[in-house]
Amino acid sequence: MLIFSVMAAAIAPGLALLAYFYWKDRYDTEPLSMVSKMFVTGALIVLPIMIVQRGLLIWFGESPFAFSFVISAGVEEFFKWFVLYHIVFNHTEFDEPYDGIVYATAVSLGFATIENVLYAFAEPATFGSLLVRALLPVSGHALFGVVMGYFMGKAKFSTGKQARLFHSMAFVLPVGWHGIYDFLMQSLPKTWMWIIVPFMLLLWLRGIRYVQNANDVSPFRLVHREEGG
Repeated sequence: MLIFSVMAAAIAPGLALLAYFYWKDRYDTEPLSMVSKMFVTGALIVLPIMIVQRGLLIWFGESPFAFSFVISAGVEEFFKWFVLYHIVFNHTEFDEPYDGIVYATAVSLGFATIENVLYAFAEPATFGSLLVRALLPVSGHALFGVVMGYFMGKAKFSTGKQARLFHSMAFVLPVGWHGIYDFLMQSLPKTWMWIIVPFMLLLWLRGIRYVQNANDVSPFRLVHREEGG
């Protein structure tokens, strides 16, 4: 019974956050089969990410900066960006800018959920520790996904140099935010709460703005208005 309780507590935050961003799609909700596929894909990339990170740890050593921006943020966000680009970017279901956010958060939260489960069983997990992880690393991965998906959505509906710029931003900006988060957690072990909480609040405010902006430019917006939605 305890194992099931720990599993539920580890999995629930990722599913709840995914549902939140899924239901924020105001005009053309994505098929659950596609969203589920991307969530599972995010879960499956945990193993190759761990292998690459272990190798890079040997190469770079224990430098907090290298770990934060290269080994952790760089590797994880690259794998997420890679699967998004190669699986959904050219898919017919990706037909409005907000879809980038839905699929990117699905991949990110699939990864974060497995990471959370591994943490729960590797450490003596308590309700308090799992709650902190739900509010910080799990929601952090969701918000990094929002940033990635927002610019992936902009790239989808742009051309030429502008599209290439947005593709780059879809990778570089999540790496930057993720790296800053990890660096703060490593560098400020005693006072991290006073820094990381405002940082997460900033991420949430930015994420909500991206959600609103992506919905506001949906090509289905006028159709929705005409139908009285």
